[in-house]
Parts: sequence; C-alpha cells; structure tokens
Amino acid sequence: MAVEAGKEPSAHKEPGTSFRRKMIFLAVVLVLGLAYLLRGVLVPLFLAFLLAYALDPFVDRLEAMRVPRALGAILVMLGILGLVTVGMIYAVPLFVDEVADASSKLPDQVAHLHGRLEPWFAQKLHVKLPHTMGDLSKVVSDRLQTGDAYETARTFLFGTIGYVGVALSALIVPVFALYLLIDFDRIVHRVEQLVPRRWAAPISDVARQIHKTLSGYVRGQLTANIVLAALYATGLRIVDVRLAVPIGVMTGILAFVPYVGFAIGVLLATSMAILDWQGPGTLVGVIAVMGGVQIIDAMIITPRIVGRSVGLAPLEVILTMMAAGSLFGFLGVLLAVPLGAVAKILIQRAVKAYLASDFYGRGPKRAPLAPIVGSGGSSSLTPPPRAAAKGKPS
Repeated sequence: MAVEAGKEPSAHKEPGTSFRRKMIFLAVVLVLGLAYLLRGVLVPLFLAFLLAYALDPFVDRLEAMRVPRALGAILVMLGILGLVTVGMIYAVPLFVDEVADASSKLPDQVAHLHGRLEPWFAQKLHVKLPHTMGDLSKVVSDRLQTGDAYETARTFLFGTIGYVGVALSALIVPVFALYLLIDFDRIVHRVEQLVPRRWAAPISDVARQIHKTLSGYVRGQLTANIVLAALYATGLRIVDVRLAVPIGVMTGILAFVPYVGFAIGVLLATSMAILDWQGPGTLVGVIAVMGGVQIIDAMIITPRIVGRSVGLAPLEVILTMMAAGSLFGFLGVLLAVPLGAVAKILIQRAVKAYLASDFYGRGPKRAPLAPIVGSGGSSSLTPPPRAAAKGKPS
C-alpha cells in the first residue's frame, strides 16, 4: 500500500533498545535495594567519605607542592589528630576537674536522693528501693531466678554487641577516610572513564554542581555543630548544671546524628539536675535549655546554615527530613539533607531538559489549507469548508 501524502513513514525502532532500557532500570533497582539492605554498613563508609571529601582540598594543595599523595594524606590526617589532641589537652583537664568534683559529691547526692524517693516509691508504687550494693545484687539475682534470665541475658548480649559495633565503626571511619584520601582522585578519574562519551559533558557539569553542594554541606554541618555546642554549654552553665560544658560540647558534636546527640544530652543533664537536687527550678531550666536549643536547631540553625549551604530552603529541609525519615528511618534522617540537595539538582536538570524538549514546545497540529482552483485557472489556499450543521438544508 502506498504511503499517504503528507505522512512520513514511522521510524524503525531498534529491537534491543527497549530490552537495554529495561536491564538498566532493573540494575538501578537492584543497586538501590542492595544499598537499602546494607544501610547499616554504609553509615561508617558514608562518614568516612564525608571526612575524606572535606580533607581532599588540603591533600590537593600538598600534592601541588610536589608532596606525594599518600604522604600528603597521612600528614593531613596526622594534623587533624594533632588538633584534636591539643584540644583535648586543654579541654580534658577542665572536664576532669568537673567530673572529679561531681564524683566526690555523688555518694552524698545519691543518699540524699534515695532518702527523698524511698517514701514516695513505698507509698505510691509499693516498691522498696535497695539501700546498698548488696541489696541491689540481691534484687538482680531474684529477677534472674523468676524466669526472665533468658530475656535479660539476651538483652545484655545484644546491647553489648551494639556498643562494640559503634566502637568499631568509630575506629573504622578514620581508616576508611585515609584510604579514600589516598585514592580519591584516582577513584574520580575511573568513574569519569566509565561515563559514555556522549553524556560526558552534561554529567561533568552536574557532578561539579553536586561537588559544590556537598562541600557546602560539610562546611555548614561543621558550623552548625560548633554553634550548637556553644549554645548547649552556655545554657546549661547558666542554669547551674554540674558538668555543663562537657555535656553541652558532647551534645553539640553528636548533633550531626539526628536525635542521638539531643537524647544523650537530655539524659545526662537531667541526671545531673536530679542528683544535685536544689529544687525543681534547675530541672525546669534544663528542660527549657535543651528544648529551646532543639527548637532553634530545627527551625533556624539546620534550615538556615546547613540548608542554605546546600541550596535548600528551610521548608525543603524540613520536608526532606520528614520524608526520608518515614521511608528509611534513622539512616534516611542522617542522609536527608545531602541527598535532598543532590535530588534537587537532578530535578532541576530534568525540568530544564523537559522545557527544552520537542514534547513540551510542539504546538497543536493545524488542518492543512486546501487549494481551490478558480475559474481563471488560478489557485488560492483557503481553509477547508466547515461541515454543514445537522438539521439544516445544504
């Protein structure tokens, strides 16, 4: 059959194109699923990558000064370790003095607290608190003999394994970071070589924008941690909480792990306020300080400092953290801001490509003009006649 005039034959599709796209999509889904299953293992690796990413410019500068890459990475890591050591030399004595002072008063504070709580527990809950360590050991022994020994041992075992895992992760992060620093440029170059040549230019442009965003995230997160540590320590010092500076600094440093630093800070500060009981005012002050700084962090510090550094508006940061937390739990909240920034870059690129595509810019098709030959043989282009309305004579 002859092809009708005005229509072009449809383009022949390659038989392998559809299959190849399906395989690529399946591979991406499998990689994402594997990453989700290994999310616990990926956390220390991600932290090591952030550390190496933050220190890579310093290693590049040393390499520009003709220092070997491996030696430069070791020197930078030793420099960071030296700064931490010097800070600990000046900070640890202050912490030790406060801890020693609190420890010397701890027995009297525990005895005083026991004397206040024992009547209340006896009257309200009908529970007798142990007076000595011997009494406490007897309570634990009785609990183990009531049939809960298996559950108690199981809880203790898994708790111990969890703490050991955290300690190993803390030791693994610097080691991973050192190896990543040594091979950072080589890894980037190998990844660039795997990119198809026809996509190399746009992907390199996107990669540079992501690099700028992630480096801004690292700087913003470090700034936010310092600000939070200062706010927590100052606030707890004002309400006269023992060990205010160590608790505040620890809470601020751990703030990059959502909710963990805040929970530890609340637990320690509340415990100090209860042990050094001077009335409900101190406890109320602790709750006000911790809650107030947390609100400031959620509404101002993280959206403004961290969010602005990665190009996210405050509302976008909050929504990203909520969505990532509901989908991936703790790991999602931990990675919400950097991954949200990367996703925003990719979405902006996709929207830009869509607006420049033929699919978006192509207008509606118009009916072709029909030639009409006049009596003199001349032709003119006029729109085709409209169809006669139904019910009317032609």
